[in-house]
Amino acid sequence: MMGKITFYEEKNFQGRSYECMSDCSDMSSYLSRCQSCRVESGCFMLYERNNYMGQQFFMRRGEYNDMNRMQSMGMMFDNIRSCRMIPFHRGQFRMKIYERENFGGQSNEMMDDCDNIQERYRMSDCQSCHVMDGHWLMYEQPHYKGRMMYMRPGEYRSFREMMSGQRFMSMRRITDMC
Repeated sequence: MMGKITFYEEKNFQGRSYECMSDCSDMSSYLSRCQSCRVESGCFMLYERNNYMGQQFFMRRGEYNDMNRMQSMGMMFDNIRSCRMIPFHRGQFRMKIYERENFGGQSNEMMDDCDNIQERYRMSDCQSCHVMDGHWLMYEQPHYKGRMMYMRPGEYRSFREMMSGQRFMSMRRITDMC
């Protein structure tokens, strides 16, 4: 299933627009800012900097006619510079989380959402992980709050190096087709 998102320079889907159906590492040549967007299908991660860097925002199917209203949640949508389409995953979800960098310390394998690793696994921190199956969102605070990061299958040896000291305390599978 393909995803489709359209970004608009002005509120209420006005002004110049840019339609995207895949990853885009640099949107600055298409739009000077983003005041609204419409996700027609699929799920996307939006990034505040080029090349999928900086703060990330998860967007599912829907209309977002005034992105500035979302700033209260810490989102600065004027600065969206890249986006990544999240492919739909069929099958099981598996991720192994580690208390320390480079897969050190206590570890736990997960197959479902976890709203608080401290309560569930008695882990004080999560500094690295190995995503074996599925696509996940990881949050810096318990109960899926705070800054987030999109994790696709692969090894992530150091969250500190990736996100300037960020740690993760809750994880959620991306299960819907959006």
